[in-house]
Amino acid sequence: MSTTRTALVIGGGIAGPVAATALRKAGIEARVFEAYPGPAFTIGSGLALAPNGMAALDVLGAGDRVRDIAFPIPDMSLSVGGKIHQVPGLPGVEPLQMVDRSELHRALHDHATAAGVPFEYDKRLVRVEEAADGVTAHFADGSTATADVLVGADGIRSTVRGLIDPKAPGPDYTGMLGFGAMVDCDLDTPAGTMVFAFGKRAYYLYAAVGDGRFMWGVNLPHKQYLSLTEARALPAEHWLRILRETYGADAAGGRLVRATTAENLEVTGALHIMPPVPHWYRGRMVLVGDSVHAPSNSSGQGASLGIESAIHLARCLRDLPHEQAFRAYERLRRARVEGVAKRAARINHSKTPGPVARKMMNLVMPVMFRMTDQEKQLGAEQRYRIDWDATVSTELVPA
Repeated sequence: MSTTRTALVIGGGIAGPVAATALRKAGIEARVFEAYPGPAFTIGSGLALAPNGMAALDVLGAGDRVRDIAFPIPDMSLSVGGKIHQVPGLPGVEPLQMVDRSELHRALHDHATAAGVPFEYDKRLVRVEEAADGVTAHFADGSTATADVLVGADGIRSTVRGLIDPKAPGPDYTGMLGFGAMVDCDLDTPAGTMVFAFGKRAYYLYAAVGDGRFMWGVNLPHKQYLSLTEARALPAEHWLRILRETYGADAAGGRLVRATTAENLEVTGALHIMPPVPHWYRGRMVLVGDSVHAPSNSSGQGASLGIESAIHLARCLRDLPHEQAFRAYERLRRARVEGVAKRAARINHSKTPGPVARKMMNLVMPVMFRMTDQEKQLGAEQRYRIDWDATVSTELVPA
């Protein structure tokens, strides 16, 4: 039986508002504390929500709110040196939903506030005090907040992760920086199609969202690590010059980068992947979303897995005392999220093939796609569904 009545959620990006909304649905009073001075509507670029992520949002009644701001992508292709290969899809599932990250933050924030979740801003967590009957968060402005449990949804540079385990690993840099833009372009690509492109010098992707508009993003190889703040400190013209040198010789990439301006270039900085985190919780603190599992963007599952985990955490706290709930939550989630991370890591190794490798890819891709069992490869990921009404079993709690 649950003993949790109140929760502090640290972080107002994606997993935080979802966790707070799900906790409210579970009968737990949740509040969100965000370090930024307001809702983080200007952070990041486009992302894709997988069918399982959309199904998870439907559990909270938020799915249609997100679909209203998203672009469905039912068709996918692979471009190797300009040669296009159709990628077979998984039948019977909703298409990917491409959405601007800022708009997604706004939609999830608005849905959470409509559900009664309060948000507080300029609340940068600095330390936590635990007691037998609760946990108190201390913020940089001198204020405090107390509740039964504290949920760390504070992203890949999580403060809560370090409080749970000072020796916890941090994120690994993939050796690539992220950039994106929404542009008008005359590419001959049908609306609703996403293309994963292995260019002559680097990887990029683009999606046709209708009326000649394209959302595109790049994984730019870059030896020097630059955080979002550091990358944005450099002029956009600097990055455009590098992007045009890197992608300008590619048929699609060249058109897309030449259509991109300093005004519409979105700089997201270093791309990361989280290694396995040994400790997901301690005492009355627990991690969710990118703070505990962040597969590389190659997975197409980062945001979706964070949404799933936030909802499962709420189910566990609804049905079990927090100590048992945290153990059950980890048992429900660890194998799934680490399996997706391993798949994405394998993809990352193939993002910069040389000319010989590109020729080989063009030869083997048609055969590989015919022989690949898409159900076996992606079925378990994309058909995953959360049964909100099912009681969380104590069998998930180790003795």
